[in-house]
Amino acid sequence: MTETATPSPAQPPGTGTGDRAPGAGRDRYLDLLRTLALLRVVLYHTFAWGWLTFLFPSMGVMFALAGALMARSLARPGPALGVLRGRIRRLLLPLWLYGLVVLGVLFAQEWRPARGEEAALWWLKLAFWVVPVGTPPFPMRIGEDGGMLDAGWAQQAAGPLWYLRAYFWFVLLSPLLLKAFRALPWATLLAPLGLTAVVGTGLVEIPGATGEAVRDFAVHGACWVLGFAHHDGVLYRIPRYFAPSIGPVFMGLGLWWSARHPGPDGWDLGDIPLGQALWSFGYCLLLFQVSPAWQRLPERLRRFDGTITLANNRAVSVYLWHEIALIATVPLIDLLWRIPAVWRSSTLSGLLENSYPVLMFLLVWPLLAVLVAAFGWAEDLAARRRPRLWPHGPYRREDAGREGESREDGRPAGGGTGAGAVPGARGAVGEGSHRP
Repeated sequence: MTETATPSPAQPPGTGTGDRAPGAGRDRYLDLLRTLALLRVVLYHTFAWGWLTFLFPSMGVMFALAGALMARSLARPGPALGVLRGRIRRLLLPLWLYGLVVLGVLFAQEWRPARGEEAALWWLKLAFWVVPVGTPPFPMRIGEDGGMLDAGWAQQAAGPLWYLRAYFWFVLLSPLLLKAFRALPWATLLAPLGLTAVVGTGLVEIPGATGEAVRDFAVHGACWVLGFAHHDGVLYRIPRYFAPSIGPVFMGLGLWWSARHPGPDGWDLGDIPLGQALWSFGYCLLLFQVSPAWQRLPERLRRFDGTITLANNRAVSVYLWHEIALIATVPLIDLLWRIPAVWRSSTLSGLLENSYPVLMFLLVWPLLAVLVAAFGWAEDLAARRRPRLWPHGPYRREDAGREGESREDGRPAGGGTGAGAVPGARGAVGEGSHRP
């Protein structure tokens, strides 16, 4: 569907291939960034290469895109409560379906509530599988190694839930954060970095799940508010040399801090909160400065149009279910050991043993495709669209659900987008327990 582009402060018209002003539908540049972030998430969780967190800080990128979308949604006519309700609904329905499957398997493995005085607290925390205000309970180990499911599978399956918790709180606090940003833009933008320097370096210790939640909020808060800045056009009201000059400074500080304070796995930003916050902020600042705002992908990327569309229409599902797909690759690869030629040959058995990550990466995609097709419809229901099995193309008018309802946030589709509105970036997703 062709839409009329309206120039706005968030992006000067006439910059880049196929450019248009923000607010005229989806921005394929932002969609491409989200697709790359999802690809990097799966790569990282397959190979555990820490350097990938520097090459492309997926979580910072995803939170920045989500912040831009929230600012766009809040700029539309109508109460902010409608935006929050729409965003939360789009997060909760996929989570409920995921939790139903994971908890169903755990209960089938005879996972039971804590006993004694801790039982009431256990049941209270179990509600976090329904509303992710905190970390839900799950067993660190269940079953036995060597079975169909590794004993640590539940911990791996629960890994992505930290992101949903952080995203949930960012959404709830966005109206207040946006007001603070428009009153004191630079203070609000840099405050999360200062908070990270306090709670992410050991200077102030906040124990337990509360400490984890505060650190996650602080580490990614600057990127979320940077999305506000992109939407409001702040980056285009400052000298053009500023972002390309200051972005590398923050990245350099993140690199310096990471070198002096490496994590348990060395150079992995997931274990270095301040390094991650600084590097991700500078990196996203550069990405937003480039921001060509493509209405259509450039010719050289056009072949990936369907894949990028699918990834954005199923971003939450890809994020949630990719860990389950990775878990499922191991017992399938283990079937190769039943071939006599493999276990009888030391060469073949050694080759198989060393090839597990590569085989997992090759096998995870068809498994993830099956899971997305089986469970991705929850995202359509959450957005009040007609469910589609494989949404790799644009939605037709009849797929949009109730007449007059926006595909993005539940506000009237004909309403204004506000000055500097960023195109419809979807809700962000990220990765699991390491948080790179």
